[in-house]
Amino acid sequence: MNGIFLQSRSSWVRYSKYEIRPGKDGVRYILPRKDSTPEIYDPLAVSTEMVLDALNVGMVLMGGSCPYITERKILEFVQKYGLLGIMTALPTTADFFKYDTVYLPKNRFIRDDAVETTEYIQSFFPFGKFNFNGRNRLYANAIDMQELIDTFKDDPIPMNMCRLRQYAEPVDWIAAQLKDWAFNMLNTEFYYKDYDSTDEETRLMLQKSMRAFRGIAPSYHIELLDKPTLFWDFHSLFHAIEMMLYLLITDDAKPLRICKGCDKVFAAPRSNAVFCSTRCKNRYYLCGEQEQKPKCTCPAQNECSQFNKGDN
Repeated sequence: MNGIFLQSRSSWVRYSKYEIRPGKDGVRYILPRKDSTPEIYDPLAVSTEMVLDALNVGMVLMGGSCPYITERKILEFVQKYGLLGIMTALPTTADFFKYDTVYLPKNRFIRDDAVETTEYIQSFFPFGKFNFNGRNRLYANAIDMQELIDTFKDDPIPMNMCRLRQYAEPVDWIAAQLKDWAFNMLNTEFYYKDYDSTDEETRLMLQKSMRAFRGIAPSYHIELLDKPTLFWDFHSLFHAIEMMLYLLITDDAKPLRICKGCDKVFAAPRSNAVFCSTRCKNRYYLCGEQEQKPKCTCPAQNECSQFNKGDN
């Protein structure tokens, strides 16, 4: 995959601090803290690490972690890479601000296929009514955001809204998407690994479930820097991760594998690799044990469904 993006770049924004805050509707949201500062970075520069982190968090969440562990893992992921940009990932166009209605393909978050634009936008700004005062005032009273204004001045307005401190995403939505990506990877793993031992009906089901994940292709342009450079215009981090995940899934040189020793997803250096590290290999063969998972550290231990099992 590195060869495809060797002369390529992309841009996304992450903040220095995030928090999880309950909204009036009872939904728990994650958003940048008021005292946080924005940073522009290139997701392509950390593409493999980012996809593996997304998959491994998704694997943990699929295991039925308690709410405390779930939120902690999601917060760590967002702290490292930023929010997913779900607001611009779902609609048929990232520039939906031009229209009175937002049209949505089938998705797991919003059932309606059309939503009034201001209502849709407001659902991602749950802690105060969002007032739009023009493109150049999106970052009003924020001196530290001048770099964002200069870098993303040509982007659709909704994309710039996703970069505001007030922009928030439901924790449950991020959790669901991370689990979907992990499920998608597991489908591929099971399909080929257990191909001979599964019946035709099961294989057909796995094939259909993979076809259900259809990403939206990003746009791109070329900039003449010190050399011609291909810039990928991802409308969201959501689309960036999804595209990179599918490229990794189809990468024969470094296929995705689940470590036999610790159950973590890793990019195998060769097709027959089954351990993510020498440490895992040694522990597995010398000790005959998998890595011990830490016990639950949930503050509300009596309410944690995993606490008594000690498998968190």
